[in-house]
Amino acid sequence: MQITTIDFEASCLPRHGRSFPIEVGIADGDASRSWLIRPHDSWAGWDWTPEAEALHGLSRDRIEREGLPVTVVLAELVAATQGRRVVADSLIDQYWLDTLAAAAGAPTPFTIQHVVTLFDEQGADEARVGAAVAFADGQGATRHRAAGDALWLSALIAHVRGVTIAPRAPVLMAAQ
Repeated sequence: MQITTIDFEASCLPRHGRSFPIEVGIADGDASRSWLIRPHDSWAGWDWTPEAEALHGLSRDRIEREGLPVTVVLAELVAATQGRRVVADSLIDQYWLDTLAAAAGAPTPFTIQHVVTLFDEQGADEARVGAAVAFADGQGATRHRAAGDALWLSALIAHVRGVTIAPRAPVLMAAQ
């Protein structure tokens, strides 16, 4: 089964309060795309931290202005990942997918697997994972943005699996 990597950016980390997803990105080999997520009405009053904004560089004003409705983002995300194995490097990404689906009034469309499962399947030891991290770091992906982080993880997984890729610039899906 083909692997798609996924990453969410959020209003804050849950340890700082109730967080909601503000961007989701996916990558498949060398191609990536992302969606800015307009805050849903049900998230009113949920937390937003300056630390998170500084990390990902997305202001609340920008996501409210350029973000797509949760129903659109979820539908496009589901279509883009259909029939694929979806993998993330953080367990918290499942929480943000669940939060997005709940706001859209839909069941969670898929389960996100943690990359460690794939490492175990590949028999990747610490040295092999370390070499993959160094390779992914050298690919120049923009970190702390959803598509860039998904590209980074895609490069890491490709290296562990022995597949060659050359990441392309991410495509951002935002309101017109």
